[in-house]
Amino acid sequence: MSDIHDAHTALSDVAARTLANATKTVPMMSTITPRWLVHLLQWVPVEAGIYRVNKVKNETRIAVDCSNLDERTLPQTYVDYEEWGREYRLGAVNSVLDIHTRVSDLYSSPHNQIQEQLRLTIETIKERQESELINNAEYGLLNNVAADNKVQPRTGAPTPDDLDELLAKVWKQPAFFLAHPLAIAAFGRECTRRGVPPATVTLFGSPFITWRGVPIIPSDKLKIVNGKTNILLLRTGESRQGVVGLYQPNLTGEQSMGLSVRFMGINHKAIASYLISLYCTLAVLTDDALAVLENVVVDKYHEYK
Repeated sequence: MSDIHDAHTALSDVAARTLANATKTVPMMSTITPRWLVHLLQWVPVEAGIYRVNKVKNETRIAVDCSNLDERTLPQTYVDYEEWGREYRLGAVNSVLDIHTRVSDLYSSPHNQIQEQLRLTIETIKERQESELINNAEYGLLNNVAADNKVQPRTGAPTPDDLDELLAKVWKQPAFFLAHPLAIAAFGRECTRRGVPPATVTLFGSPFITWRGVPIIPSDKLKIVNGKTNILLLRTGESRQGVVGLYQPNLTGEQSMGLSVRFMGINHKAIASYLISLYCTLAVLTDDALAVLENVVVDKYHEYK
C-alpha cells in the first residue's frame, strides 16, 4: 500500500512541466540547406534590369604574325563583334506573408512571431532561388550547357574518368563541380573501388571531397529522376569569362543581395501583409565555362569480399 500511496502523492514529471519554464528554440525547418552554389558564384549588380553578354564573332579570323624578318608585311586584322549579344532579364521569386496582428501582439515571447515568419519565408524563397539557378527553363545551368559540353558516363555510375572528361571541357580555371549528395556518394564508391579515395578540402568551415583539387559541392536541387541525375562543372567570375549570378541592387526595403521586404499594410480584418521579393538570374558568359555529365546512375553498388 505504501508504494501506491507514494505514487499518488509524488509530483510527476508531466505535472511539473506544466508550471515550469522551458527553453524554447526558434522554429526548425528541414528544407533549409547551406545553398553553397549561391555562396560560390560571383554576383554582378544589374542596374538597368538587363544584362547583355557581348561576344566576339569569328575568333579564328583574327590574324597575327610571328616572324624574324623585319621586311615581312604584317597582317591586317580587326576584331568583329556579334550584332546583338544575349540579353538576360532578372527573374523574381515573390511571396506575400500574412500575419494576424493579434497573434504577433500576444504570442511574441520569447520569439518574435513576425521576425520568425519572415525568416522562414525568406529561407524558402532562397531555396527556390537556388533551384531556379540550376533548373530554370530560360537561364538555369542545366538548360544552358553547349551541346559539345554534354558528356555521358561510361558505365552509368560517375567514375574518375568521367569527371576527368568534364575537366577537359572546362579546363581554364575550373571552380567547382556541383552534384546531388547521392551522386557524390556514388562517385566516392567508384573511387574506393579503384583505390583512389578523393582528397578533402575545407570551405566555409565544412569539408568537401575533391577531384584533381576541384571541390565537389553538394546541392539537392539537382533532381534525381528514375535513379539518374546530372553533375555540373563550372568556371565562375566575369573576369574569367565564366558563370555569374545577376541581381538587382538598391531595392526598396533591401535586406540582402537582391532581396527586399516591404510592409504592405493592415487590412480591416487586422491582417498585416509583407511583400518579399528576390530578383536574380544567371548568365553563362562563354560556352566553355560550363559542362555536364548526364544520366548519372546513383544506385550502383559493389560487393567487396
